[in-house]
Amino acid sequence: MATTSGTESGGGAGARTDSAVFSPVPHTERVAVLSELHARPFEAVTSPCRAIRFAFLTDAAQMSANAEALTRFCASHQLTGLSATAKHRRIAFPDAILRWEQHSEFTTYTWLLENGAAGNGTALPTIVASTMTEIGQPGAHLVSIDLQVSSGSAPDLAQLFDPSSLAASEVLDGHATVATDFQVNAGGFVRFLVHNHGLTPVETGGLVLRILEIETYRCFALLGLPQAHRITPVIRNAEDRLTHIMTVMTNGGSGLETNRELLDEITSLAARIEADAAIAGYRFAASAAYDDIVRQRLEVIGEKAFGGWPTLAEFLGRRLNPAMRTCQTLNTRMHDLNKKLTRAANLLRTRIDVEIEQQNRDLLSAMSERARMQLRLQQTVEGLSVAAISYYVASLLHYVFESMAHYWPIDATVATGVSIPFVVIALAILLWRVKRSHGHA
Repeated sequence: MATTSGTESGGGAGARTDSAVFSPVPHTERVAVLSELHARPFEAVTSPCRAIRFAFLTDAAQMSANAEALTRFCASHQLTGLSATAKHRRIAFPDAILRWEQHSEFTTYTWLLENGAAGNGTALPTIVASTMTEIGQPGAHLVSIDLQVSSGSAPDLAQLFDPSSLAASEVLDGHATVATDFQVNAGGFVRFLVHNHGLTPVETGGLVLRILEIETYRCFALLGLPQAHRITPVIRNAEDRLTHIMTVMTNGGSGLETNRELLDEITSLAARIEADAAIAGYRFAASAAYDDIVRQRLEVIGEKAFGGWPTLAEFLGRRLNPAMRTCQTLNTRMHDLNKKLTRAANLLRTRIDVEIEQQNRDLLSAMSERARMQLRLQQTVEGLSVAAISYYVASLLHYVFESMAHYWPIDATVATGVSIPFVVIALAILLWRVKRSHGHA
């Protein structure tokens, strides 16, 4: 049995299986989907080190130009080749690592420097300053982060940061301490300090990346707040105007011309609010998405209170949450206002249609009355026309009777008088038949 089984598997189906090759046709986006999870890995770094990040708000044209500028820079310095269509790259310098990334609406440059290349104090390392100057600024600058990772003895946080806005916490099960005051220093950077007392290089790299993301997305989330401040007076004015319009309508304001003027005003308000909503809607939606990312990153690092200072989540919660609620509230007000304007416009259009229909009915009624008057006048004229035609026919008959009097003994005047009733009756019958034939037609 064993021999037979081996023979069958080796000579029949087994041989066909070995020779068959299955090569499925891949989806056009398969490579992009599989590589997305590995697109932006964090670097394993050792302490001490320094991370510097710049983030610029960029549109599609600026992103394309920036990718070309970075490609030329890499080619001129014999660095790692960079495709002009790439969205993220790791570029290794002799004493630094640059991670370049393009997101949906911004571009980041993240520098990782270790040991001597990190520099001291707040001075920008030469490699960073010279490279960024040569590549050029891709768009509007928003984020500058200077994050330093230290080890050894614990630093005095109150001496390094402003105690009035200092936020500090233990993270990753107490293996590191993170501190910042979220204030911009003289060099234009928001400083962070990570004191490493038990993290591996991989854990340190992951923590550095998450802190950089927290500050980056925090800044982009707050971009919605200035937009909200600019739109708030517009929304308030539109709400007041809508209230005035509805008051005029409620208090008996009527008339086709008045309603048309109100409809024009509502249409103008709706167009302006719709335009502002189109601009601000994207900004508010992006702010909400960035806020969610900030919350998720804060949960991942697992903060615990340290030294009596508020944690990063507590500090941001007192300041970021009200800003996000302002954007959310204003976004809701815009949508509600659009709905109210739409309903008011529909109501006014209905009133205008009703008034137009009333005017049309009055016009038709007036036309009907004029038609009745014309009919009566026509009937009067018809009666008079019978008499006139009868007179004309009787006159003709009189001439006939006078002519006949020369041959027969006829009194022309008597004959004419006798014929008049017959003429009138005949003409009346003829007119009736004509009217009847027209009625059938």
